[in-house]
Amino acid sequence: MFASSQVLKSRLWMINTGTLNPLRSALMMLAACSLIAATTIFAKALGTDLLGEPLHPLQVSAGRFVFALVGLFCASLILRPKFHAPAFRLHIGRSFFGWAGVSLMFTAVVHIPVSDATAISFLNPIFGMLLAIPLLRERVGPVRWSAVAIAFVGAIILLRPGGSAFDPAAYIALLAAFCMGIEVILIKMLTGRESPLQILIINNCIGAMIACSAASFFWSVPTMLQWGALASIGLLMVSAQSLYIQSMRSGDASFALPFSYSTLIFATIYDFWIFSVIPGWISVLGAAIILSGALLLGWREIVLSRRKVAEASHS
Repeated sequence: MFASSQVLKSRLWMINTGTLNPLRSALMMLAACSLIAATTIFAKALGTDLLGEPLHPLQVSAGRFVFALVGLFCASLILRPKFHAPAFRLHIGRSFFGWAGVSLMFTAVVHIPVSDATAISFLNPIFGMLLAIPLLRERVGPVRWSAVAIAFVGAIILLRPGGSAFDPAAYIALLAAFCMGIEVILIKMLTGRESPLQILIINNCIGAMIACSAASFFWSVPTMLQWGALASIGLLMVSAQSLYIQSMRSGDASFALPFSYSTLIFATIYDFWIFSVIPGWISVLGAAIILSGALLLGWREIVLSRRKVAEASHS
């Protein structure tokens, strides 16, 4: 879901130049999406009374960053990455909006179906594109404007403004997508300067400090099951990030991108399995329209990226 907001998102703007293995790429992307969806289910379980007294969403997001940092620290002991002139101002901004997006999503999934929150989160590349106009001076053509229009029609359907099924928590998910859109821009600015592992480690370190500071005001002692769920969220997210990056390295972005939206399918299955939530036809319609817009935007980004690579090779 909001891994869409992690470093791995930057791969959507990069062309793979390594050995391609489409089957490996697809399987790794599906595995990554299954883990991403699982983190939202754990977050929902922690925010309800399924595993004990509900934990505050800020405490849940703190667990996500702290345990993700533990996993990355263990990986760094093996990989021994070298840090090269980190752009700390960008890292701080990216970490703050990443933390805000995660915390808001964890809040939303407690109150609305996980499938709805996941579908709304797919608006983050749309917000990223809109923000790139003033921040990165990017020019936007008719295809990308069409993608924006399509996606926002789906969002309006899901948000149900004025309807009897209206739930304010849907707007929390929308705000989360907006924060993730800002994060996408900052990631895009970072990836041309630093390695993915360096970005991940620094992000989770800063994110853990922000998250723990915020969670200290709402802290309650977790049960053993809740500690396990908190650890699972962080470690599953790190594993998903690794699988996502490997998927993008193994296949063309144009091939791997559609599989990334399987997060919605896994989230729907998990939500039904654990919480017996069945999405209504309005949810299905809204999600389908948002996915159409997001896929159109993703396809256009890939076309533009390939064009830039071709122009650079001929210059």
